[in-house]
Amino acid sequence: MSVEPRLKADGSRVKAIGLISGGLDSTLAARVIAEQGIEVIGVNFSTGFCRSDHHRMMGAMGKEQDETRLRNEALRAGSDLEIPVRVVDISSDYMQVLLKPKHGYGANMNPCVDCRAYMLKAACALMKEEGADFVFTGEVLGQRPMSQHLRAMKVIEKESGLTGRLLRPLSARLLAPTEVEELGWVDRERLLRLQGRTRKPQMALAEEAGLEDIPTPAGGCCFLTDEVYASRFHDLILHLPMEAAPSEKDVLLLKAGRHFRISPGMKLVVGREEAENNFLQHFFPGGTFLEARDFSGPLAYVHRHPGVSDEEPTDEQLQLMAAIVARYGKGKGEEKVVVEWRSGDAVKPIEVAPLADEEQLAPYRIPERFDAQDLKRR
Repeated sequence: MSVEPRLKADGSRVKAIGLISGGLDSTLAARVIAEQGIEVIGVNFSTGFCRSDHHRMMGAMGKEQDETRLRNEALRAGSDLEIPVRVVDISSDYMQVLLKPKHGYGANMNPCVDCRAYMLKAACALMKEEGADFVFTGEVLGQRPMSQHLRAMKVIEKESGLTGRLLRPLSARLLAPTEVEELGWVDRERLLRLQGRTRKPQMALAEEAGLEDIPTPAGGCCFLTDEVYASRFHDLILHLPMEAAPSEKDVLLLKAGRHFRISPGMKLVVGREEAENNFLQHFFPGGTFLEARDFSGPLAYVHRHPGVSDEEPTDEQLQLMAAIVARYGKGKGEEKVVVEWRSGDAVKPIEVAPLADEEQLAPYRIPERFDAQDLKRR
């Protein structure tokens, strides 16, 4: 993109840090700013809870690899707009934000206000490090019920340390002018006045700009807004020792398979496709697995929570887990199926009847509803 550089009174070029997810809104926001001749440095913060990161991982695990599943959308957006994008991993520190959000959760486990403030605080630090003048995002007024209404946006701006230096280009003309606009670093008249949940105006703008290959996931990219994932995360926290935080692999595991709570210290994760079976083997080498011997079907991983229970499963629990695995394989209609329990070099065959109906699974399947207040009482 070749445009006349926008300069400050001292003759230096205006520089901005932009939060880039690779989605429609952040891509358009970056274009709006770059079109004004402002130097843009994109940043993509990885919290460990992004759907696109997981889809990319699953794409790499499958037999047939789809290029669109393997690409990093933030880097793709940077390439399309000809701006550099840094990918910054904030997952380790972000966990404390997630477990004890000052402003609470949304409909599921999503601490949207705290999350946004945390990312923007990190962007503020990067702004100072780079000698940039302001930070911008792809937020749209009224698009998200928890974090993109006016009061929440003001709270986020204050808590991030970016008062006066945080610009929302897509809705700027519906908001009070920022210091950035008042100083003339950005032309307010060239900013937008988008509002609400509809994406039609953004899609029209993208088409007009020739931006044809932008993902527009419904509900956003965050796993924490997903009811099933949130219930799994909630279950994990409630079964860890008091004040213990989940590990990176604990969190990673929640994104794949079917989950069954066998005991307070143990659960069974059953792969749903080849990519998930490969994922379980790759990320949990040397773990304990179950798999039908004579019929194709899922691989199941036995996940034990450190500090809760290191004891071996009982015969009854072994039978239950084997019967669950048999239910999801090609032998589910057989009277008996041999399922192998593999732990290290040890292999133990278990002959079971596959579980016949959903009612038998119900007591063990991790529930899809939860009460976030349980975490406060923990």
